[in-house]
Amino acid sequence: MRWSIIKPILEVYGFKLQFSELNFFFLVMATVFITAAGYVINDYFDTKTDLVNRPETVIIGRKLNRRWAILLHIFFNTIGIGLGIYISFYIGIPVLSFVFVLITGILWFYSTTYKRQFLIGNLTVAILTALVPLMVILFEIPLLNKEYGLLIREMYFDFNHIIIWVLAFAFYAFLLTLVREIIKDVEDFEGDSVYGGKTMPIVLGVIYTKIVVITFILVTLFSLLYLYFRFLKDSYTLIYFILFLIIPLILLVYKVIVADNKKDYHRASNLSKLIMLAGILYALLANYIIVQNF
Repeated sequence: MRWSIIKPILEVYGFKLQFSELNFFFLVMATVFITAAGYVINDYFDTKTDLVNRPETVIIGRKLNRRWAILLHIFFNTIGIGLGIYISFYIGIPVLSFVFVLITGILWFYSTTYKRQFLIGNLTVAILTALVPLMVILFEIPLLNKEYGLLIREMYFDFNHIIIWVLAFAFYAFLLTLVREIIKDVEDFEGDSVYGGKTMPIVLGVIYTKIVVITFILVTLFSLLYLYFRFLKDSYTLIYFILFLIIPLILLVYKVIVADNKKDYHRASNLSKLIMLAGILYALLANYIIVQNF
């Protein structure tokens, strides 16, 4: 988002990024450490269900002592929140510190409560994933307003173009993460049901859950088509969308329909990861399109 979307749009108008590379690195590492802490605490509370769902992947209680897992969780969170507080105060917007603290708390409650509830856990992860690209504009735009405020008013320029591009990536991050999380719930049906989970496949049944997943995939598919014909319309995007997004999404629909066991759902989950990666990498092509169009 920073180098492929925001930077080229700013350069068209003669502006430069104001959030320094060092502080951006700290922002990335804060995100990484807080996410890592979330994974640790999630594995900590999921040990019993994971022993049923995927026993070969269980580390906590086998290779890593449970007490050390908690210490690791605290250590990662401390670094992540510390970096977040530092960059928030450094750029003069200390209130942004609460974003990192809030996310840490949400990840804790997700691991202990939300993920076992109907849809709430899925939406939580999808929202947090969508927040990642938005963090870049959250820290960059206030500094741009501070540096170029007067010039921006004289040029009648705003940052809506940047925000729309980043919001589009966040939107698809949300949809595809939601799809993958629900598919994972079907894959983990056995363990979750044994330990009292109320996930979508347990509450609605596998068939209706498949219908929900396919609906979200179709929403993603048709919104991509709308986005292309309404805003983009260049041949490079069309080729990229067809090869790396539309065909894989159609294949994902097929895989979800025919899925009948854990391995089938695991393959569908992995395919959804590849589609998410393709969506992220479109930013490199978007960079070229932005430069050419302006």
